[in-house]
Amino acid sequence: MPTYAYRCRECTETFEVNRPMSESSAAATCPDGHADTVKLLTTVALTGSSATPMMATGGCCGGACGCGN
Repeated sequence: MPTYAYRCRECTETFEVNRPMSESSAAATCPDGHADTVKLLTTVALTGSSATPMMATGGCCGGACGCGN
Protein backbone atom coordinates (compact mmCIF):
# COMPACT_ATOMS: atom_id res chain seq x y z
CA MET A 1 0.00 0.00 0.00
CA PRO A 2 1.45 3.42 -0.93
CA THR A 3 2.57 5.91 1.70
CA TYR A 4 1.65 9.57 1.21
CA ALA A 5 3.37 12.45 3.01
CA TYR A 6 1.45 15.45 4.29
CA ARG A 7 2.25 18.71 6.12
CA CYS A 8 -0.12 20.37 8.54
CA ARG A 9 -0.54 24.09 7.85
CA GLU A 10 -1.53 24.78 11.47
CA CYS A 11 1.24 23.06 13.45
CA THR A 12 3.73 22.62 10.50
CA GLU A 13 4.31 18.96 11.39
CA THR A 14 4.84 16.43 8.61
CA PHE A 15 3.26 12.98 8.75
CA GLU A 16 2.63 9.96 6.54
CA VAL A 17 -0.56 8.09 5.71
CA ASN A 18 -0.78 4.58 4.25
CA ARG A 19 -3.79 4.25 1.98
CA PRO A 20 -4.82 2.64 -1.32
CA MET A 21 -4.08 4.54 -4.53
CA SER A 22 -7.82 4.92 -5.06
CA GLU A 23 -7.85 7.18 -1.97
CA SER A 24 -4.70 9.15 -2.86
CA SER A 25 -6.55 12.45 -3.31
CA ALA A 26 -8.61 12.16 -0.11
CA ALA A 27 -8.00 14.74 2.62
CA ALA A 28 -5.88 13.75 5.62
CA THR A 29 -6.11 15.00 9.19
CA CYS A 30 -2.83 15.50 11.07
CA PRO A 31 -2.17 13.41 14.21
CA ASP A 32 -2.99 16.48 16.36
CA GLY A 33 -6.46 16.68 14.77
CA HIS A 34 -5.94 19.63 12.42
CA ALA A 35 -7.76 19.37 9.09
CA ASP A 36 -5.77 22.04 7.17
CA THR A 37 -3.15 19.79 5.55
CA VAL A 38 -1.38 19.66 2.21
CA LYS A 39 -0.10 16.58 0.39
CA LEU A 40 3.65 16.73 -0.27
CA LEU A 41 5.36 15.75 -3.49
CA THR A 42 7.57 12.74 -2.82
CA THR A 43 10.10 10.89 -4.95
CA VAL A 44 10.52 7.19 -5.60
CA ALA A 45 13.86 5.42 -5.27
CA LEU A 46 14.42 2.36 -7.43
CA THR A 47 16.31 -0.43 -5.71
CA GLY A 48 16.79 -4.11 -6.22
CA SER A 49 18.15 -6.32 -8.95
CA SER A 50 16.22 -4.59 -11.75
CA ALA A 51 17.85 -1.20 -11.05
CA THR A 52 20.99 -0.48 -13.07
CA PRO A 53 23.89 0.49 -10.77
CA MET A 54 25.84 3.61 -11.61
CA MET A 55 29.57 2.88 -11.65
CA ALA A 56 32.04 5.65 -10.86
CA THR A 57 35.20 5.15 -12.89
CA GLY A 58 37.20 8.14 -11.66
CA GLY A 59 37.99 11.45 -13.31
CA CYS A 60 36.28 14.78 -12.81
CA CYS A 61 32.77 13.42 -13.22
CA GLY A 62 33.09 9.65 -13.03
CA GLY A 63 34.13 9.34 -16.67
CA ALA A 64 30.61 9.67 -18.07
CA CYS A 65 31.16 13.00 -19.83
CA GLY A 66 34.00 11.73 -22.01
CA CYS A 67 36.46 14.34 -20.72
CA GLY A 68 39.22 11.71 -20.72
CA ASN A 69 39.97 11.84 -16.99
